[in-house]
Amino acid sequence: MARAEWAVGDDRGTVTVEAALALCSLVMVLALVIGAIAAAGAQLRCLDAARETARLVARGEPDRARSAGASIAPAGASITIGIVGDLVTVEVSSGIAGPLPALTVSASAVGVLEPGTLAGDPGEHATTGGQNPETPGGRP
Repeated sequence: MARAEWAVGDDRGTVTVEAALALCSLVMVLALVIGAIAAAGAQLRCLDAARETARLVARGEPDRARSAGASIAPAGASITIGIVGDLVTVEVSSGIAGPLPALTVSASAVGVLEPGTLAGDPGEHATTGGQNPETPGGRP
């Protein structure tokens, strides 16, 4: 009978177990908060990179746009530039470094080409309307 009382009435060690569980929970919450802050920072950098890239492509500076977007975006981000008609679309996506590595953030921006700006692939100098600007009348 004495043994049954000892098992039921002894509280030694319970505070240690509760403190260990509380500490583990606190570390998990801290890791999630740090991950959320990293995700928000990466999202803002992607948004800034997309906006700046779209603005520079719309102005007719695709080479400068690529370098500016790459310098603003988080490390390892992918930048996709698309031009359809006079509409420039830029999407920047990146993984997050830190406690949430499986999370990916992305942002996009849209701009309209300025009048007289060359349209087409941002890496090439294509012309609008199929005309060649170097010859009169647009013919080669």
